[in-house]
Amino acid sequence: MNTTVAEQIEHDFLALPQTERQTIISYGAALRLADLKKRLFFAESKLRHFQEKHNTDLSHLDANGLPDDAGYELHEDYIMWHHWVDVMKQVEEDIAALQGVVYAGLSTGDAARVGD
Repeated sequence: MNTTVAEQIEHDFLALPQTERQTIISYGAALRLADLKKRLFFAESKLRHFQEKHNTDLSHLDANGLPDDAGYELHEDYIMWHHWVDVMKQVEEDIAALQGVVYAGLSTGDAARVGD
């Protein structure tokens, strides 16, 4: 039988006692949550940068269009601005999905503190 690495990992993981599996999932989710919160902070800082740089917000540009005299830099920033909005929204969704796993984690509460 030819098993893939993923199948072998799954097999080994399922062979662990349930409490050990729960601990691994809780800690893994908490570490991932911490990473996502860092990414959210970074995305939010990018959005603030564009807003301060161009002294406007993206919703205003979307509603009114780019100014007639907008240069290459504003066009490029406009594209990246939308990218970082999309990143922020996705990361917020990922955080919301993971928080339940993390906060329902270990009864000792250790995993929950990792993501805070």
